[in-house]
Amino acid sequence: MVEPQREYYQPFEGVEIRVDSEAVQVISETPLVVCSSAVVGGGVVSVRHIINMHVPKGYSKSDPAGDLEAFARRLGIMEPFVGLMTAAWTQNAKLAVAREGGIGVAVIATVGLSNPIAAGLSAVASWAPSTINTIVLLDARPEPGALVNAIITATEAKSLALSEAGVKTPDGWQASGTSTDAVVVAATGEGETVTFAGPLTRSGWLIARAVRAAIGSGIAGRRG
Repeated sequence: MVEPQREYYQPFEGVEIRVDSEAVQVISETPLVVCSSAVVGGGVVSVRHIINMHVPKGYSKSDPAGDLEAFARRLGIMEPFVGLMTAAWTQNAKLAVAREGGIGVAVIATVGLSNPIAAGLSAVASWAPSTINTIVLLDARPEPGALVNAIITATEAKSLALSEAGVKTPDGWQASGTSTDAVVVAATGEGETVTFAGPLTRSGWLIARAVRAAIGSGIAGRRG
């Protein structure tokens, strides 16, 4: 079996990102505190592994969690993990890093523009593998409310990136996302304590800046 070509990034000490045609993986030497809308491990958990697995467009199997579990075991992951799925090409994932003072942020995003929607305007649709998956790595010690705050900030920044790029729904509305986006915020527990992570806080500003850069680059790559 031929191993896929893989790229490696180390945004923070003890945290590695691996990117290839099968998945985006985040591997941490110590447990990360993760808040997410993931298929596996969604909610707030403590794990060392985050997987964003590529699946074919039109994937419709009945057990996505089971497929993610099997993939994780094939990678040698025998412990709890956070798992996502995307039909976007994972090898084209975009990374952006921002740091100021004792707070660091790294964002790794997979971006596809299938099924753009306008929240509250587009019709209800059934679940499918996510198109824009945003993983935010926060090198800080956020309080529980700040993790939720960071999810909101990342989502606002994603929508702004789509607006700046002029992405529209098939009905002509400004797209706020796609029909199946997912967001992960994972904190190292090192560095500064973060109480709030709204867009005007230092942590929120760094998150929004990195999310806009990663997703904006992904949109440009899809159109290039």
